[in-house]
Amino acid sequence: MLAFLPAPLLGIIVGLLIVGAITFSAILILLASPLKLMAHVWPASATVTRGILSGIQENWTAMNAQIFKLLPPIHWDVRGSSSPTRDRWYFVIANHQTWVDILASFHVLNRRVPPLKYFLKQELFYVPIIGLAVYALDYPFMKRYSREFLAKHPQLRGKDLETTRKACEKYQHYPVSVLNFLEGTRRTPEKHEQTQSPYRHLLKPKSAGASFVLSALGERMDCLLDLTIAYPQGTPSFWDLCCGRVQRIVIDIETRPIPAAYCQGKYEEDPIFRDNFQLWIGSIWEEKDNKLEQILNPPQNV
Repeated sequence: MLAFLPAPLLGIIVGLLIVGAITFSAILILLASPLKLMAHVWPASATVTRGILSGIQENWTAMNAQIFKLLPPIHWDVRGSSSPTRDRWYFVIANHQTWVDILASFHVLNRRVPPLKYFLKQELFYVPIIGLAVYALDYPFMKRYSREFLAKHPQLRGKDLETTRKACEKYQHYPVSVLNFLEGTRRTPEKHEQTQSPYRHLLKPKSAGASFVLSALGERMDCLLDLTIAYPQGTPSFWDLCCGRVQRIVIDIETRPIPAAYCQGKYEEDPIFRDNFQLWIGSIWEEKDNKLEQILNPPQNV
């Protein structure tokens, strides 16, 4: 443990180690990715190749766990009675406040569920080395358009959701965990106020993308893994984590069944289905908001 070091020096060391771990893993993935070409000649090799690439990803998360041990102890307060397995398809949803959410999600789920696939903004594809590595891992890239842009280019309306469908179709043949932050962006006090969110600790969820993931995978994905992430000492930045300022991370994991009807409906074409789906997601979000209130503002014993 390097907790005796001044916070800025500790932050630099730990930050470099985390960046180094992801870069090293990305290089290994790129070196192994040509094996995917063998699947066109020898289809049976696809399973072996996926295992190799997924193993590298999971080893990256395991390296992060060792790096975290250099920091002052972090209390990982993992709650819930869920016992996920590696042989099911999971749709993983979580609230989003900080980049630390990504590291925390991977940390608590690593090797407990099938390898996580995280939705990424298309701009990240152009990040040197890492962009190509996550592409090789079959991470779906999303290109989001503003309302103003779609008003000028209506032919692109629904293009991002169609990308979601195509990205998820390849997961039909092997178990995966698709991670989606339904708020679509990190929650900040400014965004919370601007969007007039009805929730105390959350932004409004975007249900369209979730519906397309479920419809693309059909009844394969029959299980929802609901992560509620909270930081009782305040929302930390990545730099705060590296400097050892994060003392406790609470992650509540709840397994929920996904009604079969929500894997078959047409979100854009059927207004009744859309309303029902939004009500379902909204009820989950209301429960999540209540959990966050209990964690962040626990009742005081009188």
